[in-house]
Amino acid sequence: MKSAIILHGMPSKEEYFNCDRSSQSNSHWLPWLQQQLIVNGVLTQTPELPEPYLPVYEEWCKVFEQFTIDEDTTLVGHSCGAGFLLRWLSENKIEVGKVVLVAPWFDPVKEIQNNFFDFEIDRDILQRVEVMSIFVSSDDEKTVLDSVEIITKQLPQVEVKRFEGKGHFTFGDMKTEKFPELLEYILG
Repeated sequence: MKSAIILHGMPSKEEYFNCDRSSQSNSHWLPWLQQQLIVNGVLTQTPELPEPYLPVYEEWCKVFEQFTIDEDTTLVGHSCGAGFLLRWLSENKIEVGKVVLVAPWFDPVKEIQNNFFDFEIDRDILQRVEVMSIFVSSDDEKTVLDSVEIITKQLPQVEVKRFEGKGHFTFGDMKTEKFPELLEYILG
């Protein structure tokens, strides 16, 4: 059975505890994409990752690894969630389906004061995935653009889908909860 796991990013502590906002797994385009994949026959999960404002890699692994992850699984990560996927795939030699890193961020200026991104990108990672793509917008934050540059230097064969005017692919930047380009890519 085809499945997908969509991982959210790292909000600020204030954003996370703001009761007037949706939870991270229910914000931006994540619930829309989940629903669209489900109606297209792809069992899709959007787990809420623990304390995402100060992520701990081992704690995120406990939640993520509760799901079946195999060659029929599509993995989608937004921002820090994409960085997490890159580390997890580098450290776990598991074959998976498509991997989409949306505005990938893995802390190139060391904002997180723990070992969350203490890893080397496995240069053989692309041999274990059906395809890996990066979705990036030219007007995103410098640290995201720097992260994309680091990834593409380590993995020059990775597909890069470039956008204009999408910022960090958040509702505030995109002005919509829909992300048809991502849905089309996953289903295509």
